Amino acid sequence: MSASPSTVQVIEARGLTRSFGDDRAVDRADLAVAAGQIHALVGLNGAGKTTLMKLLLDMLRPSSGSGWLLGDPVDGAGAAVWSRVGHLIETPFGYPELTVTENVVLAARLQGLDRPSARRESLLIVGELALDRWADRRSRVLSLGNRQRLGLACALVHEPQVLILDEPTNGLDPKGVLELRRLLLSRAHGAGVGILVSSHHLDEVARIADRITVMHRGRVVGVLDPDGVDLERRFFDMVYAAEQEGSWTQPSQPRP
Repeated sequence: MSASPSTVQVIEARGLTRSFGDDRAVDRADLAVAAGQIHALVGLNGAGKTTLMKLLLDMLRPSSGSGWLLGDPVDGAGAAVWSRVGHLIETPFGYPELTVTENVVLAARLQGLDRPSARRESLLIVGELALDRWADRRSRVLSLGNRQRLGLACALVHEPQVLILDEPTNGLDPKGVLELRRLLLSRAHGAGVGILVSSHHLDEVARIADRITVMHRGRVVGVLDPDGVDLERRFFDMVYAAEQEGSWTQPSQPRP
């Protein structure tokens, strides 16, 4: 049986808002992720999921509200906090002229690991993500799925206590999705890592999530039970209800 998430919040959004001109991409979002919990963020394209993650990682500054990581405000977090955070947002990055192993070692070094530890941990995570065969290949020749694996390896190599992953299954084949599922469950329920993950795949997040939060046009509009039935229908019911009831500062989205 997996361990229950703790009550210690390692990721928090408190009234986070971000506007781009008249478009409020994130609108007073509240969210919390506990240590040992996998918290999934779902919504239609343009719902604000990636923007919210960027706010929590200090990649964007909020118009109002605040983000917190490991008990510290994001805007004042120092190296001691960021060295315990791993993330993969949008397109995975790898230096094209470096090999897979060199990229992962560099990521580990940037997170403060010494050379022997960086090398050791890099070999472990490359193996765990089934990148062994391509370990000595330059990243520019990797397939889309293996570039995604490389991005995940760089996010995980320093054994962070917090993980923020934006659509982490992008480009992965079915075997890769299973490997990632196993990895995230082991990190959360085995090592107590707090994980915030966004996805369009309700069936997949339901297999791993302890909590599912729904966003629509920048707002948190509800929560789904991962163990419930007919998640897709309940998701669309929630989104349509929010669309009819809300007064919006973000352009409407096409009905799927």
